[in-house]
Amino acid sequence: MFQFESPWFALLLLLPLLVKLLFPCKKATEENNTPELYFPALKRLESAFSHYQQPNTTSKPFFLLLLALVWTLLILALMRPEKVDQYHQVKNMGYDLMLAVDVSGSMQALDFSTSTKAISRLDVTKEVVGHFVRGRQGDRVGLITFGENAYTLVPLTLDTRSVSKMLNDTVSGMAGNATAIGDAIGLSVRTLRERPEGSRVLILLTDGADNSSKIPPLEAAKLAKQYGIRIYTVGIGKNGPVPFPTKHGSFGFAETPIDEDLLKQIAAISDGQYFRATDKLALESIYEKINTLEKSESDEIIFLIREPFYAYPLGLALAILLLLTLIELLSKRRHPCGT
Repeated sequence: MFQFESPWFALLLLLPLLVKLLFPCKKATEENNTPELYFPALKRLESAFSHYQQPNTTSKPFFLLLLALVWTLLILALMRPEKVDQYHQVKNMGYDLMLAVDVSGSMQALDFSTSTKAISRLDVTKEVVGHFVRGRQGDRVGLITFGENAYTLVPLTLDTRSVSKMLNDTVSGMAGNATAIGDAIGLSVRTLRERPEGSRVLILLTDGADNSSKIPPLEAAKLAKQYGIRIYTVGIGKNGPVPFPTKHGSFGFAETPIDEDLLKQIAAISDGQYFRATDKLALESIYEKINTLEKSESDEIIFLIREPFYAYPLGLALAILLLLTLIELLSKRRHPCGT
């Protein structure tokens, strides 16, 4: 939908006419009481400067038309033309699900690889969580990624496809190589505590132990319990040495133990549950747990996406003013004063 943000500026279009009416120009036929000075050699003076003609561009209709066009374009720019797209998020019943996904450097471990394909922990997470998200139609889903720090990648939204796409765009190490489980829980609590009670759920997926949180994970879990947020923790990866890609394109082995005791305590404190993901089907058992919760109603929200167009009339007005300036300069060069 096309509209003007400030349409009342259109009244300024009448300003030049108003000025002309209030301050009319003195007519040439009016009596001029200004004293005149007689110059006896006027004819000789006129003949000496017969080659010079004073340019009078302001009297040209074309010049006045361009000035009127410039004024109109400037007023259009002030009116702020814009294209507005309006979207409605209607009321519906659903759950509020926040996904906290570990994207630390250890998530590039290849312990899910097959004999024909190298599959990292993050690859499996993207596939399983993406399938999970796309199946939550009617639920509000958000995405937090964490490594050394935690970030809200997608706020709670009904657009589950966008959540899945944003997750697919993540890479290992994008949030640092350490693991901040407590910070991820704290950031999730800050988002979910504003939602109605009864359906606040956090699903935390990680492959390591907390080693960089500013908020202790168990304290964050107690805070989640205080706000009625259930935390389902998922440990990703296998025990023992696992293959890791190296900078030179080869593979090495390293061990990244999962702190299962911590994940179990977090789940227990918040009345959630711990799952160990050693294959792609590990998250399916969470579905039934979530579906037993009470759904909450979301409010109707209207989103307005504005695309401004004021730059076009403003740029055209400036271009015409530049053209008029060049015309005036060229005219003066053709008719110089003197000689």
